[in-house]
Amino acid sequence: MWRALAAYSCLILTAPAADPTLTHIHPAAIQQGTTMAVSLNGKFDPWPCRIWVDEPGIEFKPGKDAGTFDVSVPAGARPGPHLIRAFNDDGASVPISMLVETGPQVIEKEPNDDPRAPQGIEGPTSAINGRLDKSGDIDGYQIAVQKGQTLVARIEANVLASEADMMLRVTDAAGNVLAFNHDHTSMDPFIAFKAPLDGLYTVQAMGHKYPASSELHFTGGPGCPYRLHLSTEATVRNAWPLAIQRGTRAQITTEGWNLTASAVELESAAPLPFPILLTDVPEFLAAADPQPLAVPCGVSGRLETPGDEDRFTFHAAKDAALRFLLTGPSHGSIIDPLLRILGPDGKELASSDDEAGFSEAALTWKSPADGGYSAVVSDRTQQGGPDYFYHLAITQPAPSVSGTITVHSVKVEAGKPAEIKVSVGVANGWQKKLKLIAKNLPAGVTAPEQEVPEQGGEVKLNLTADAAAARATQPFTLVLREIEGGAEHEVQFSLVSGGENNGVPQGYQRLLINATDQLWLTVVPAPPPAQAACL
Repeated sequence: MWRALAAYSCLILTAPAADPTLTHIHPAAIQQGTTMAVSLNGKFDPWPCRIWVDEPGIEFKPGKDAGTFDVSVPAGARPGPHLIRAFNDDGASVPISMLVETGPQVIEKEPNDDPRAPQGIEGPTSAINGRLDKSGDIDGYQIAVQKGQTLVARIEANVLASEADMMLRVTDAAGNVLAFNHDHTSMDPFIAFKAPLDGLYTVQAMGHKYPASSELHFTGGPGCPYRLHLSTEATVRNAWPLAIQRGTRAQITTEGWNLTASAVELESAAPLPFPILLTDVPEFLAAADPQPLAVPCGVSGRLETPGDEDRFTFHAAKDAALRFLLTGPSHGSIIDPLLRILGPDGKELASSDDEAGFSEAALTWKSPADGGYSAVVSDRTQQGGPDYFYHLAITQPAPSVSGTITVHSVKVEAGKPAEIKVSVGVANGWQKKLKLIAKNLPAGVTAPEQEVPEQGGEVKLNLTADAAAARATQPFTLVLREIEGGAEHEVQFSLVSGGENNGVPQGYQRLLINATDQLWLTVVPAPPPAQAACL
């Protein structure tokens, strides 16, 4: 009997380590030329792990405690969002975004949830990196505002994949709520508050759990970072018109808050001092109803009153394909764009509201017959006013190709193959022949090129590691290469996800970086024969 007990007491000693996970970084932004202590939220076993960054020179030095790092950003680092991922010898995490900024970054100092003792903010403009640390947390920041000045406050949280659906409110010294916002052009809040008196005002940041649950309290935890931007200086929301054609000069009016001079003449080839869309088609202002347009073109318009609709007429030949893109929220407008295509008899032929889950409208449409048609722009909730502006682009859709993959990393065991599946989409008459190719593979790993069917579809690529291939863990890329000419199109892994569950928003439709071509390859040695230790 003792032999049977001994057999059941034998444990396999060889167990693979788990791939690290990484969900958030706090603070989310670091100034060029500085070193900052950050904490990463995820699982890092064993510790320490390593961090890959898409920008050379940015260094993560691990601390004593799991998830803590000192991050050094060189002065010449490219500003803007960057991808980072945790990795070890056995695998890598999904990449997330961090920011490199040119200006100073303010770090939230707890405790700041007592409305009588908010964190003081110096200067008229600040970028604050905060986090709702615990359930029920309300972070307060106090700033001086002069009578007649507009305090512009906005939060980035959903674009950081935060687990908090953030809200903002402004209070006076007595705690009276003077302004509040939950969602603006996205799930992140925005407030433009004009001060009635000189004084100190408090901006409070708080949030509910995201995705929403039945719990009715403010949330908090390591997964709830945010960035709060405060300014009483000149702030440009948008240019008017919203777009100009490349190679042209245009009179531009800026719209926003605390602005003194608003009209400028802009040369599209020069550096742009504020956000404006550059296009390759003639650009117009909406001026008549209905307004005839010569396709291709773009038009900037505004729904002046509730229930307003703007109608544009155009001619299309039979079977002509046209691409319509109606944008608003991406320019700072609060419009919920609705686009309808009407036939010569006024009947609706096509429509678009939220394109693929986004709050913009887009469609590709083929004319059923030669004749005159109308594109009608409205707000889905029939609202209107100065903040309901939009840009409508009507163009001929260009031939295009795309490659996507549903996994961000691949693991190959020495001596064995691993299959990769890539979905290739071709549209608008794409005819160029393609091959699927793996690049930047480590020594000992091969992947024979695969031809892509003319109609696209799923393409399989086999990675094979030699029996003697060394352990490796590194980024690699997949490309669709044109057989004639050699132009390459990167295969992308999507970092966003979106949808609804019984009307409740799920996932993240827009992040600081929505997709990446930087995939990860891990080569591991073949496991040794099973070794057992008998207790």
